[in-house]
Formats: sequence, C-alpha cells, structure tokens
Amino acid sequence: MFGFPAPILLALLLNELRSRIFKNVVQSITYLPHFISVVIVSGMLVDFLASDGLINQALQLLGITPRTFLILPEWFRTIYVSSDIWQGVGWGSIIYLAAIAGIDPSLYEAAKTDGAGRFRQMINITIPCIMPTIVIMLILRFGSLMSGGDMQKILLLYNSTTYDTADVISTFVYRRGLLQMDYGFSAAIGLFNNVINFLLLVTVNRVSRRVNSSSLW
Repeated sequence: MFGFPAPILLALLLNELRSRIFKNVVQSITYLPHFISVVIVSGMLVDFLASDGLINQALQLLGITPRTFLILPEWFRTIYVSSDIWQGVGWGSIIYLAAIAGIDPSLYEAAKTDGAGRFRQMINITIPCIMPTIVIMLILRFGSLMSGGDMQKILLLYNSTTYDTADVISTFVYRRGLLQMDYGFSAAIGLFNNVINFLLLVTVNRVSRRVNSSSLW
C-alpha cells in the first residue's frame, strides 16, 4: 500500500523538475540508500532508535519522553515500512523515469496548445502513458506478496517482544524449521506459501489482461 506507489510518485515529481543539475543531485541522493547493505541499515536503525540514540535525544530536547521503539510492537510496522521505502524508493523510480522518457514529446506540446497546465499534463498524459509499466510492476509485486518483504531486515530488527507484530511467514518458517528443527512442518508451510504466491500472480495477471490488455503473458 505504501511502498509500491512511492517510486511512481518520486518519478513523477522528478520529471517535473526543470533544473537538470538539481534533478541529478536529487536522483543521486535517493539512489544511494539502495547500495547500503541491509545489515548496515538495520544497525543504523538499532543505534538511532535505541534508548540513548539520536531519535530519543532529539525527543528529549523537545520535552518528549524517550522510548525504546524496537521493543514496542505498535512501532515495528512503521519503522520497517518507512525504512524500506527510504532504501528502495530512488532505485525503484528508475524504471518509471525510463518509461516517462519514452513518451512522445508531441503529446505534451499538443496539451500545452490546448491550455493544459503541468498538473493536467501529468494526469492526462504522463500517468496514462506509463500505466502499462505500472501494471507490470504491480503484477510482479503481487507474485511476492506472501513473502512479507525483506526477511533479513525483519530478522535483524525484531525480538521476542515484537514477534506477534513483526512475524511474517518466512521468519516463522525460519524459526520453526531451523531453530526448532521441525523440518516437515516448515517445508509444508513454505510449499503452501509458494503455491499461494503463484496463484496470486496468475490471478492478477489474468485480471490485468482483461481490464487494460497489459500482462506478463
């Protein structure tokens, strides 16, 4: 819900920048987190969100009571999703920027002639022209929906106090299969998870083909 639209929105905003230098600087800054290791990102989050970390020190300056965020179940989803968006939004926008670059400039010139502003051009030209790319990326995203995101980051961030909120199927299989050595049960869960992923992928692809003729096959 939050991670998929973020690169699209960033690509649309970058496309509206007229200063090429500023655009390149913003792109470079947003791309950099993608090349940081998940282990390093998780370590940064642990340090920043610790009871004596940077975030709590800033909260103390504002007169807000510090809290240990990583042991509070209600904060785990916010921390995980926001850090995931920060790390992947720039890299994910590349494919949408490439799709935008392939749009015929004459469409924008015709829209300007008709009196359309930049916002109307984005709504009526840019978004419809990149919609096939958005649909394909959405179909691929649905294929990994049941995996629950980055298993490594969850393993590095969660603890026994946040299992109920942070656990996804892949981390549950890891704990049940490798730590508790219940290989048969974890294998059955893994197989079921893969079957559901496959069915989701096929279903979304079929719906997309019928609705707007865009599909993987």
